[in-house]
Amino acid sequence: MDGLTTFLFALALQAGYNTALVTLGAALLGVAAGATGSFVVLRKRALVSDAIAHATLPGIAIAFMLLVAFGTEGRWLPGLTVGAAASALLGVLVIQWIVRHTRLSEDAAIGAVLSVFFGAGVVLLTVVQVMDGGRQAGLEGFLLGATAGMLASEALTIAVAGVGVAAIVFMNRRAMTLTAFDPDYAAVQGVDVARTDLVSMGLALAVTVIGLKIVGLVLIVALLIIPPVIARFWTDRTDFLIWIAALAGGLSGYLGAALSASADALPTGPLIVLVAFGLFMASMLFAPRRGGIMMALRHHARRRGYAGDAMLNAHEVARWRAARVLMRDDPTLDLDDGLTPIATLLTEDQIAVLDAYLAETC
Repeated sequence: MDGLTTFLFALALQAGYNTALVTLGAALLGVAAGATGSFVVLRKRALVSDAIAHATLPGIAIAFMLLVAFGTEGRWLPGLTVGAAASALLGVLVIQWIVRHTRLSEDAAIGAVLSVFFGAGVVLLTVVQVMDGGRQAGLEGFLLGATAGMLASEALTIAVAGVGVAAIVFMNRRAMTLTAFDPDYAAVQGVDVARTDLVSMGLALAVTVIGLKIVGLVLIVALLIIPPVIARFWTDRTDFLIWIAALAGGLSGYLGAALSASADALPTGPLIVLVAFGLFMASMLFAPRRGGIMMALRHHARRRGYAGDAMLNAHEVARWRAARVLMRDDPTLDLDDGLTPIATLLTEDQIAVLDAYLAETC
């Protein structure tokens, strides 16, 4: 079966049970990431989501060590997920502590935590590789995602978790929208801003953790950020932005996973991100309001309009000059304020006389 046929079968969810589950799981993950990322972008916290993603790595390695130490399967996904979530949560708390108790800005705190946690994770991964039973751990798959050996139960867990995250986003979208645009006004309206921010960051953390197996910690932030940026090209309304971002994320996950199924040597995570980037480029060029091509066409039409206005203005000035020659004693000329069209002050016959005079003298 060639690549194109396999791709079409994967799109139709006919390429095998596991492949269908992975494809659906990636699509639902994309929906959750797009919806959650909308508020991350609106709240201007894209860097926080990046820090969350990188802070998961040491938790994954430590969870693997503990699972092996207790004689269980080191690659047990629920255990690794708990470790990733705990590590990411610790990273967020450290960022908040640095911002509150030092003079460092949030960006500096994020950069420090991101670098330290990711560096610690790389060191721990090296330790894992020399452990008994650790050499074949395959934890490096969490960096860029790995679906080749994904179990059906794991894919189903990711899909269900994606649905749950998306549902929480849509249930809390009003409070998160108010908080994203104006926290003070949100507080006046009775919104618990601190709780809403916590929910927003918790959802970003959840998407990061459940997406590690498919997209990987290096690229999951792209699935959180690119879909809302795509949606921004198509709408100014927040409610529409959430839906469009969810659709863009879901489509990216669906097509990327199907492409990966048709080419075994290509990892799923990077393909999902590349599909998202393709949708971004298409939106940047062809979106009806903010697309580059449409903006260029509107700019060209505007310039033509300005040129036409200049020609009309020049003709209007010529008519007024002709009227001062032919109608110098007419009190109507006193109404010239430089803004009033002469056609609104003179009769059609008078305008015809002026135009005939201009035609003869020009």
